[in-house]
Amino acid sequence: MLGLNGPTLPRRTRVTALLATGAALTATLLGTFSGPANATPTVAAAAPDISVANVKGHLNQLQSIATANGGNRAHGRAGYKASIDYVKAKLDAAGYTTSIQQFTSSGATGYNLVADWPGGDANHVIFAGSHLDSVSAGPGINDNGSGSAAILETALTVAREGYKPDKHLRFAWWGAEELGLVGSKSYVNSLPGTERAKIDAYLNFDMIGSPNPGYFVYDDDTQLEKVFKDFFAAKNISTEIETEGDGRSDHASFKNAGVRVGGLFTGASSRKTAAQATKWGGTAGQAFDRCYHSSCDTTANINETALDNNSDAIAHAVWTLSAGATNPPGRTFENTADVAIPDAGSPVDSPIAVTGITGNAPSALQVGVDIKHTWRGDVSVDLVGPSGRAYRLKSASGNDSADNIVATYTVDASAETANGTWKLRVQDTAAQDTGYVDSWKLTF
Repeated sequence: MLGLNGPTLPRRTRVTALLATGAALTATLLGTFSGPANATPTVAAAAPDISVANVKGHLNQLQSIATANGGNRAHGRAGYKASIDYVKAKLDAAGYTTSIQQFTSSGATGYNLVADWPGGDANHVIFAGSHLDSVSAGPGINDNGSGSAAILETALTVAREGYKPDKHLRFAWWGAEELGLVGSKSYVNSLPGTERAKIDAYLNFDMIGSPNPGYFVYDDDTQLEKVFKDFFAAKNISTEIETEGDGRSDHASFKNAGVRVGGLFTGASSRKTAAQATKWGGTAGQAFDRCYHSSCDTTANINETALDNNSDAIAHAVWTLSAGATNPPGRTFENTADVAIPDAGSPVDSPIAVTGITGNAPSALQVGVDIKHTWRGDVSVDLVGPSGRAYRLKSASGNDSADNIVATYTVDASAETANGTWKLRVQDTAAQDTGYVDSWKLTF
């Protein structure tokens, strides 16, 4: 129960979540992945098997490109541009809409490749990405030809299957990751907040075929983590939370911008423990990838079983997360509990817990306010998002002598994750007049 600093008023404790229609409620409960941590998303159809032979075929092509271009596919080198051209040609032929985005790093031009599969709700994007560049020391077949080849084959399988997802599918191959996530940062920083808010999930795949592999899952988002864990559990493969590369790959660029992220990893220079060798096989005391950032990171440096399992896990996540209904328009959450506003006192908060909304809040979030007060000019009102950021709705003004504040405000809250606790923060800044928050609501 919310404590009050002013007089105690009759209180209604009902906090309700109102939906536009009963049908919208059904669609929301069945179709989104951002529900309780133990919720299982609805899948329209099981993901097809991803051909590991085809994934290895892409790796062979990347190896050939590196061999023909000085032994690497690094940023600013001919091998990287040839790698981008190879992937783009495959996607163009499969019917994707592709775009090349240029940036500059270390005095050289870099390239991101972004591919969109036609169809699906463009306001709800499921996004899979991998960095395509290698270090200059070697061809980078595990790091990160493995992730790049796997999402390429997943994208091509989408096309071959004629898959028609409910949500929009996007894939990307990032440049200059090895120089500090440069390509993905450039992409994310170029996106308006309204476009970032459309990304329901970004999935990152960096090193998924390590020769002494582990099975590591990102834990940045519980729902996305569960999608991958459920897949591996069904195959009786134990997983662990990824820590070695936490924040060191392209998912960090999206996470820092407020986008939900998830992903997979099979290990780099850290050494496999005896316990890990017992459950996963391989060699205890040896690095997951002895050729990490070295010239020996060639096609001989890939564990085919790990590559196969992780490629299928990618497809499972893409099919699972892109199926099902998206947020219905006009979903409303309301708090009708009275909250007394102390006369010339400290601010008071009225909370609303928002759940079951995918992605970020909209750029035109509607905030309906009903405040009873005998001199509205004394009152300032803010919306406080789940991040703690305050959005000013109304400032106190001595010239505003009317009673009450009954209004709907529009707030660009696209930088906020939709789910979480939102607060209406109200303060009476001058003496003599009193009031209370009667009710308020958020409409997404």
